[in-house]
Amino acid sequence: MEQEPRTRVLVVDDDPEIADGLGRKLTYVGYAVEVATDPAVIIERLRNERADWDVVLLDVGLPGISGIDVLKQFRDSGSQAAVIMLTGDASATTATTCLRAGAFHYLTKPCLPIELASTVESAARHAILRRRLARDEEPRPAPLLVGESSAMRRLQAAVDRLASHDVAVLIQGESGTGKELVARALHVGSARTRAFLAINCSAIPDTLIDSELFGHARGAFTGATTDRDGVFVEADGGSLFLDEIGEMPLSLQAKLLHVLESGTVRPLGATKERAVDVRIIVATHRNLVRATQDGSFRKDLLYRLDVVSIVVPALRDHREDIPELLEHFLEEARGRYPHTVVRVFSAEASSQLRRYAWPGNVRELAHTVEKVALLARSAQVTLADLPDPVNGTPVAEPFDFHGEIRPLRELERQYAAWALTQTGGHRGRAAEKLGVDPKTLRKWLDGPEREEPE
Repeated sequence: MEQEPRTRVLVVDDDPEIADGLGRKLTYVGYAVEVATDPAVIIERLRNERADWDVVLLDVGLPGISGIDVLKQFRDSGSQAAVIMLTGDASATTATTCLRAGAFHYLTKPCLPIELASTVESAARHAILRRRLARDEEPRPAPLLVGESSAMRRLQAAVDRLASHDVAVLIQGESGTGKELVARALHVGSARTRAFLAINCSAIPDTLIDSELFGHARGAFTGATTDRDGVFVEADGGSLFLDEIGEMPLSLQAKLLHVLESGTVRPLGATKERAVDVRIIVATHRNLVRATQDGSFRKDLLYRLDVVSIVVPALRDHREDIPELLEHFLEEARGRYPHTVVRVFSAEASSQLRRYAWPGNVRELAHTVEKVALLARSAQVTLADLPDPVNGTPVAEPFDFHGEIRPLRELERQYAAWALTQTGGHRGRAAEKLGVDPKTLRKWLDGPEREEPE
């Protein structure tokens, strides 16, 4: 099988020590890194050759020419690279200037290694998607939803039923449950052949989200020197996932409703509308009905978005999937960090991970596996390798009723599993405490028989 080329990263900083330090950190985690201290050389390459970097880390305070001007050179050249600005000034004014000039993100120096790696990884995904969109290529299918529990089988069945129907979908669930992955699965299973784009409405400043979503015309505001397509236009023919839709400002909720009703979008400062064909998928961890009651969310918009709903289960409600998820996330981590020695989780470590409450859901589990892959020193992960608070944190009480009504047999299994942990895994003592015979306990622990989805 042909190996996919490594992500290409360019670091531009006039301080050789900073540039080399960033380069070493990114090379260590598997990126192909080029370091430059003279911005003039990079500008010359942009003019005279095809320089297809995926991600560019660009210092704002360069000598002779500002980093913002170099960023504009990247945009004018047609480069699809995602540019991350590096600045020693964490003020909102600097951040707004960078983002309005077309930067993917900005980081304040000195950069924390975890923040640096995470931001570069997100930027790389963004750049690759934009490049495929520019070439009119179909993005690669997203990974399948992981898990064989009854809760995940119901989720997969719902995705299979809705994917081919071109309707708006509202995905609900706690933070970290994997709502974006469900949205990607809906897109992959549809007939749409263009881009899947994802925007987190809570991560974009209110002053920029209008331009990010709907685009802007030249001169619409200070610094808008060129026309810019918003994500609705970029996702034309594909799907647009709006995460944390409950955080969208009321003024933009009206514009979103207009797009849904008319199929047209008007960039900020423009006089004409443009037709777009975009499937809208939204997600939230908030109660939108309650939000309409307190006036923070429009009722008419909720009616248009909530055509059909999918509820993503919390990880505590499908703990039996944790071994499979561990294997999946470990394989991903080994791909990102080829130097890791970790190969498998011990039975004790796996058991502790199944007992943990996982308030951060699947996202917390993925981050835990990544930490272990980076820090563990042996092939088999032991209890001692598990980070706090996962190691030694007692399982949450099972009487946490929330979300949709669950079958009684699922609650029996959850309660039996909790009782077993309280007796240190001693089934006889657990059965005695529960007032049932061991055969009944075993039946409860085995859970409901698996049923094929309709």
